Amino acid sequence: MRNRLFAPAAAAAGLAFALAGCSSDGTGSESSPDATDTAAAAAELPESLTLALVPSDDVEQITTDGEALAAALSDELGIDVEVFVPDSYNAVVVALQTGQADIGFLGPIAMWQAQQEAGAEIVLQAVRYGASDYVGQWFTNDPGTYCLDDVTTEADDEGINYSYCNGATGYEGPQGEDALALVPEDASIAWTDATSASGYYFPAIQLAEILGIDDAASAFPNGFFAGGHSQTVQAVYDGEATIGLSYNDARSNLAEEFSDVGEKVVVFAYTKNIPNDGVVLSGDLDASIQETLTQALLDLAGTEEGLAALDAVYDIEGLEPADLAAFEDFVGPTYDTFGGE
Repeated sequence: MRNRLFAPAAAAAGLAFALAGCSSDGTGSESSPDATDTAAAAAELPESLTLALVPSDDVEQITTDGEALAAALSDELGIDVEVFVPDSYNAVVVALQTGQADIGFLGPIAMWQAQQEAGAEIVLQAVRYGASDYVGQWFTNDPGTYCLDDVTTEADDEGINYSYCNGATGYEGPQGEDALALVPEDASIAWTDATSASGYYFPAIQLAEILGIDDAASAFPNGFFAGGHSQTVQAVYDGEATIGLSYNDARSNLAEEFSDVGEKVVVFAYTKNIPNDGVVLSGDLDASIQETLTQALLDLAGTEEGLAALDAVYDIEGLEPADLAAFEDFVGPTYDTFGGE
């Protein structure tokens, strides 16, 4: 079973990527031509840049890991890179808008918001498990109601069992939408957070389309925002909610403490595929500088040091050019639905 093991502070593991690299080949050889080009272009950069990161978990830890990432990027560019860790996605957007930040790591909705409100450029997306997109998952402790076929259980590499039904396994959505039509008005739904792409925005739109409702949050008075992906899994595991939402597969975050979580909490549906979080650049930067920074980040993801820094911050396994069509066709309309100007 191919799970998306990616959380607010637990976002996945590592793998190799065919990205243009600036590292040596491990034998002490010189940097690649791409890295040389990046270093040469860095002469056009300002004396320093500010990298804005969202505190997806612990602010102190994100700051520490972010400083390591900034140091690696600084070495790549040959200029100072400072770290700015505000308290929200929106604060990063504001920082980009007001000139307080030059580079921002954001979720897909906030990336679009930064483009629309701050004039930022969407340039890169994170890669995890070889993909630059993921699915939101619906899960339940009542498979008798929401599983329209047999529950299937598979073990991961650690021997932890994970159960699913209605074709909601792997990495492609949507799945199990017939089961979503069965969700009653009095259902206790654990949404992740009011600003979460996979834990609220995209599944809420999915449910609204299937049930013909306008506002998914208010349509289910027994629903609540649990505050995080691990928290929604915990709520369903503990019986505080019948249904929960998260990215695929947040159940793994609790598996060490609760070895049966993957069996008691059954995934029964997926959203459409959602673009991964990624990188935006300030619109105040010249196009040539944006190109330099984009290439520098790609080069950084091709080095052992850079990949380790990206993994430490957001469990990013690589970077690739953003799929702008997916943002136009999917993220943008979702942003508009939830009040974007």
